[in-house]
Amino acid sequence: MGSSDHQDAIDVVHIASNNAPERIGIVHFGLGAFHRAHQARVVEQCIARGEQEWGICSVNLRSNRALGETLRDQGFRYHLAEYTDRAHVTLREVRAISEALFTGTDAQGRQGEDLPALLARLSDPDTRIVTLTVTEKGYYLSPGEGTLLIDNPAIAADIAHHDAPRTAPGILVEALARRRQAGLAPFTVLSCDNMPDNGERTRRAVVALARRRDVALAEWIESQVAFPSSMVDRIVPAMDEDAFGRLQRFGCEDPAAVVSEAFLQWVIEDHFPQGRPDWSHAGVEMVEDVAPFETMKLRMLNGAHSLLAYTGPLMGLETVAEAVTDPLMQKLLRRYMLEEAAPTLSMPESVSLEDYARDLMARFGNDSLRHRLHQIAMDGSQKLPQRWLRGGEARLAASDDEQALKATVFGVAAWIRYTRGVDEQGRAYPVSDPMADQLAQCHAHEKSVDRAAAVMGIEAIFSPSLVSAPRFGEQVQKALSSIEQLGMRAALEQHLATI
Repeated sequence: MGSSDHQDAIDVVHIASNNAPERIGIVHFGLGAFHRAHQARVVEQCIARGEQEWGICSVNLRSNRALGETLRDQGFRYHLAEYTDRAHVTLREVRAISEALFTGTDAQGRQGEDLPALLARLSDPDTRIVTLTVTEKGYYLSPGEGTLLIDNPAIAADIAHHDAPRTAPGILVEALARRRQAGLAPFTVLSCDNMPDNGERTRRAVVALARRRDVALAEWIESQVAFPSSMVDRIVPAMDEDAFGRLQRFGCEDPAAVVSEAFLQWVIEDHFPQGRPDWSHAGVEMVEDVAPFETMKLRMLNGAHSLLAYTGPLMGLETVAEAVTDPLMQKLLRRYMLEEAAPTLSMPESVSLEDYARDLMARFGNDSLRHRLHQIAMDGSQKLPQRWLRGGEARLAASDDEQALKATVFGVAAWIRYTRGVDEQGRAYPVSDPMADQLAQCHAHEKSVDRAAAVMGIEAIFSPSLVSAPRFGEQVQKALSSIEQLGMRAALEQHLATI
């Protein structure tokens, strides 16, 4: 532990895992890169301190069967490369995961067979916490109102066949019903996804689904199950050939490896009736109210990321680090963070939003991560209400400035242009969004202003009061027309010249 290598001018510090968990106390929904780089990494530190009862069962509810098989083949050991910069990396071995299950549908259309094992694990008295990173769309909530999408085919299937659920809310309802019937205390449900009030929104989804099954069960969940909110922060890019190639250059041949920045933050409301790991020793902030930190991160970090994601690719920019070196993008981000997002936040006196914005720009500039803009651009219809639109409404309500949302307006127009799925050279790219079909119908309109109006008419995303505000709806239409007539870079330059 603590040895260093020097290969290709890279300083690599290796940290081995000294303890393995003895029991599973946490079930996690969403066996992806972020989970392995964030929650599992923190739990690994707790296990290293002797808290062996908090091993993790990680389940993939979607399509990646191979990842769980890879983890099983290598004894649930994997590596996490934490890059301070391109020349300094800490390579950690992580063993916090003790079991990997698959309940989704793989690329060959085969259904995972681990649902009975998952429900058994969730019914085990040792399971005291369930954590989730299933993305916003995994909760099946309307992005605007936050109500359960009862008519969604997946939710409708879980209502019809509650004993064989496939969605995260459906699995939670079935597992809690089994614990209630067995006389077991419920586990705590901890959302780690980027949603405001993620604990309350998770509760809303689970209770609404339970009510369709049994009113008494829904009331028991409402009164007995804890749904604390949390805020997570760590930049974890998707793994690709380049990322694996860089790991191989310093001797890491792990197909389950992940990379991240060195920075990690986790803020959690401290409400765990059945106990929890001593997370504070791993740097986690346990608080009474996570809302201010959650909103700060959503509007400033995630909101800035979305600005990069929808403007950058149409300017020929590929990664976050590349985008933040562009002077136009720097001006756009600073305007958005300090003049549009920051005024809507109410933070403790110890938090400086100017310092936070400066630190974000430095983190975005970490060129070792290769964080691709197209990855961040996924699921915009689910993300924008939390990242831009609610803050935008608050900003308009508090300001008489005609340009109060200058950066946000351009971002919305850029997102609408991005959802066409064709760049300025006519090359197609996939639009990964649960509302992609509806957005495509909006782009069938001939004129820019009509396309903008059609997209902003989707009330699941945009509130009518925001769209009808002249300082928003009309400005988005003008910005989209400018982008389509001049191109993204020239339109952004013209837009910023008026600030």
